[in-house]
Amino acid sequence: MSLKQVYHLGLSKRKTRGARFAFLTGPPERVPEIAKAINSKSRELAWIREFRTWSGEFRGEPVLVTSTGIGGPSTSIAIDELAQLGVKTFIRIGTTGAIQEDIEVGDVIITTGSVRLDGASTHYAPIEYPAVADYEVTHALVKAAKESGLKFRVGITASTDTFYPGQERYDSCSGYVVKRLQGSMKEWQKLHVLNYEMESSALLTIAAALGLKAGCVTGVVVNRTRREGIKQRDVKVVEENAITVAIKAMEFLIPG
Repeated sequence: MSLKQVYHLGLSKRKTRGARFAFLTGPPERVPEIAKAINSKSRELAWIREFRTWSGEFRGEPVLVTSTGIGGPSTSIAIDELAQLGVKTFIRIGTTGAIQEDIEVGDVIITTGSVRLDGASTHYAPIEYPAVADYEVTHALVKAAKESGLKFRVGITASTDTFYPGQERYDSCSGYVVKRLQGSMKEWQKLHVLNYEMESSALLTIAAALGLKAGCVTGVVVNRTRREGIKQRDVKVVEENAITVAIKAMEFLIPG
């Protein structure tokens, strides 16, 4: 087994025990929660900058949980280096802001494809290349959401490089959104896009371009057709909903 250690994650195949499956999540503090939900004996492998990795075991398979930080550039590093170590299947667990009126806080969104409003994914494939989720992973997520009894939606996500102008928010420092992005949220609503987040386009594009499998499940922390502010008391429950669906989906992806 190779002793090579990838630069940013601080991992090697020896450390990861040749893991083929990984959960990705944004914040490092969410990693232990997910890992312990997989297996109470999960342990930390490395924590460098925003990249924190724990390892658990599920049905005899080592499963990794790695934090990506926010946005496409750091997400691309995590995916690429995990792929170098042999990971083949990724599920992103995150939070999101809904932009369709009928979606409630606490609902789960399973992304089938992403509007590529990022830059990192263009370094792996031209913009004409679609950011689509793997069918098998998506099917597992949908089945998991149904069996968990959670309210969920399946559809297209807008994935942006920025939290403020890219998602047409005006509560930024300047309060200004560049002209080409003004009115963009309404356009995505008209095109039946469900939500905004910041990592799925990089994940889905890079995974497909590298011949890997990837899917994305996010919990809704705010519906922006009603308000902009996120209530912190909602976040914990929302995160738990997304984690529940993702881990149950992994049951269908790892043979028993």
